[in-house]
Amino acid sequence: MDEAASLYELTRELEELRASRARVVAAADRERRRIERGLHDGVQQHLIALAVNLQLARELAASDPDALKAHLEEISKDVRDALESVRALSHGIYPSLLLDRGLADALRGAVSSVRISTRVETGSDRYPPDIEAAVYFCCLQILEAIDGAKPAALATVRVWTEHESLHFEVGVDGASVRDRDSMLAGVEDRLGAVDGGLSVVSDPDSTRIAGTIPLGG
Repeated sequence: MDEAASLYELTRELEELRASRARVVAAADRERRRIERGLHDGVQQHLIALAVNLQLARELAASDPDALKAHLEEISKDVRDALESVRALSHGIYPSLLLDRGLADALRGAVSSVRISTRVETGSDRYPPDIEAAVYFCCLQILEAIDGAKPAALATVRVWTEHESLHFEVGVDGASVRDRDSMLAGVEDRLGAVDGGLSVVSDPDSTRIAGTIPLGG
């Protein structure tokens, strides 16, 4: 490779790096805004409702004990709603299942909230926290981009180790992928942070998005 070609290649790689960093910053900003909205519109509103209902419960305890039982049921519902809001936020931040029980349980917990029927195929091995997080959030980002409007649509998440690398694949049959380019750029940026790579195979009826992350021996 001559000097001009080497300079061109270096310039191209620097531009790609700048673009990747810009996307990472933008994604972090979007995530902070999402969390703020979730806290304000979800958790905060539930806690305000709880405070109001607890005040009313104190008043009913003194004035109308018979009505108190029904009101306590309403408070119980408010508590469940608040817990569900916190749980939904935690899936997008760092779920406790991922920290405590690993990638397999975290993925199985996450797929229950996506729009498409999803099967998870993975062992129970543990990996370094940054690698588990990368695979978890890559899979979640892909699943959240799937248009699950068709009842027959199905996704499969597979995770396995091979040749001293951790592999994952999200296969989608009978459904399209929304904002595909943006989603793939986000997944590729996340994989790049752990020296991983991305590959995509698609046809009109299915899509296979796969990632590979070296485990470093």
